[in-house]
Amino acid sequence: MFTGIVESLGAVVMLERLPDAARLTIGASLDGLHAGDSVAVNGVCLTVVGEPGEQFTADVMNETLRRSTLGELSPGDAVNLEQAVTPTTRLGGHIVQGHVDGVGRVVARCPSEHWDDVDIEIPAGLSRYVVEKGSIAFDGVSLTVAGIADDTVRVSLIPETLRRTTFGKREVGSAVNVEVDLFAKHIERLLAANRAADQGTQTP
Repeated sequence: MFTGIVESLGAVVMLERLPDAARLTIGASLDGLHAGDSVAVNGVCLTVVGEPGEQFTADVMNETLRRSTLGELSPGDAVNLEQAVTPTTRLGGHIVQGHVDGVGRVVARCPSEHWDDVDIEIPAGLSRYVVEKGSIAFDGVSLTVAGIADDTVRVSLIPETLRRTTFGKREVGSAVNVEVDLFAKHIERLLAANRAADQGTQTP
C-alpha cells in the first residue's frame, strides 16, 4: 500500500527481457530498503529481489508489462519511486495500491506562472470512477482531479510536484500509468452484487 507521495526519482539502469517476464534494475538508494520489500515504480507495485545498494532490481510479470508503461522504459529514463507505507506513515496523498488500471496519455499541457494544467486521456471505462475534486494516481503520483470531460482528466501540478516527479518533463503524447480510486471500484462491485441479489429474490 502507498500514499502517492513520491519519495525520490530513480533512473533505469537496465530492462532485461526474459521469456515470460522482465527484470528491471533501478539506480536509486532508498533508506531501509531490503529484499522482499515493495516499491512503487511509476505507480506500479514491485517486489525487490536481492539485497539493494545503490540500485535495486525487481521482476516484472508480462501482465504488468501489458497493463503499464514499464515495458517502454529505457536505460536513463527517470522514474517515480515510493516505498510502501508503515503503520506510522502520514497519509499525505490517498490510498494507492500500485495496481495499475491502464495506460493514459498526456493530450495537453498549459504552463502558467505558479502551476501547470495537464490534461490526460484515460482508457475508456475508467472515467466512471473519477469525480471532480476526487483523487487519482498518475505514474504513482497522488493528484486531485481539477476537471473531467468524457475520458480526459485535468490535474493542476504545483512547482513541488513538477520538481520532485517525472511530471516536470512529461510532454504531450507521453504515456502514464493510471490508477483510479480503490473505493469507487469496490462500491460499484457491491452495488452490482446487491442489484443481482435483489433481482434473484423477486418472484415472477
